Amino acid sequence: MIKLIILSIAIFQGVLMSLILLFSPFFKSRANKFLAFAILSLSWSLLKITLDITEVVAVYPLLVVLENIDTEALLPVFIYLFIAAQVDNAPVNPKKVYWLFIPALASTLVFNFVEFTMSGEFTSEIYVFDILGGLLVLCMFIVFIIFYPLILIKTYKVIQYAKDKNEKKWLTYLWYFEVAILGLLMLLVIISTAIESDVINALQTLALLSTILIHWVAYSGIYKLKLVNDRKKINRLFFSQVSNDASPLPNKMVTPIKTEDIKTQTTITADNIYFQKLEKLCTVDKIYRDHTLDRNAVAALLNISPSYVSQIVNAITGYNFSTYINRYRVAEIKKIIVNEEFQNYSLLAIGLECGFSSKTTFHNSFKKITGMTPNAYRKLHK
Repeated sequence: MIKLIILSIAIFQGVLMSLILLFSPFFKSRANKFLAFAILSLSWSLLKITLDITEVVAVYPLLVVLENIDTEALLPVFIYLFIAAQVDNAPVNPKKVYWLFIPALASTLVFNFVEFTMSGEFTSEIYVFDILGGLLVLCMFIVFIIFYPLILIKTYKVIQYAKDKNEKKWLTYLWYFEVAILGLLMLLVIISTAIESDVINALQTLALLSTILIHWVAYSGIYKLKLVNDRKKINRLFFSQVSNDASPLPNKMVTPIKTEDIKTQTTITADNIYFQKLEKLCTVDKIYRDHTLDRNAVAALLNISPSYVSQIVNAITGYNFSTYINRYRVAEIKKIIVNEEFQNYSLLAIGLECGFSSKTTFHNSFKKITGMTPNAYRKLHK
């Protein structure tokens, strides 16, 4: 009973997540369309196991047609198409790989043909059982021994073209789950064929493992890939746009101080040549978008010491170096948030592309500088 409840929850969650991926503007994309179909095929497989447990087919025989659809052969195809569409520059054209659906279609036809034939009156002939048995064995051999390894190898090769480390890591984990599920399924079918025993308990265990995949995809992978995709698209928009409003921020002016720096030994004011160069690097070159940017990197660009960088920034703006850079980041984020071109992208993706290294530093800095959270700012300017 507990397994049946867990299976029902997993099926419902899988269908719901698939609908969200297909129709939600936030997640809708060409790659996610294939991922939605992959989750649906997995949910269908769980449904077939549920039908076996409840023996509904005995009451409604026509359901056997749906039960014989080989969704297990569809799962690796949709995952392959998802990864091929997700990875940039992958040498795959998803529109030309429909032949990958042939094994699923063929095995579905064979399963239903065998089911229909065995229900006929002429199945009393022993040779009929031999023919049907041989047909099933041939079909399983093609799917399990040839097709599964082939599609898994092709999928792994495509993953290697992923340039983003986080994306490649997540896709590799997804591939491991796929290998585990398909491998276990192959093992169960081989064992059941060899020893002619009922493996329903083992299949239920496989179903429970599948629920882990659904949960993991739903709560971790999709969000991470959404973040990766958003950052890619935001980055492209950055390069496609020409900023016409690049101007220094109205930084706080303070009383000039004296410095003993050997390069100048003069009063530090806003017309300091190094500060002017730094302002240009921020307003024109937008160096703050680099999340690894620090005093040492800026000092190298200006050909001065890191301590002098801090001195001129503090003397002229009244802020430390970190706050000075974060103000530029927040200023750009505020412009992006009210820009309709970026409405469908996550705030975290925007923050990371503007130079913040993590969600925590992004939210804390934005709230410190503006007095409100990024989400509150977006809602206020909708």
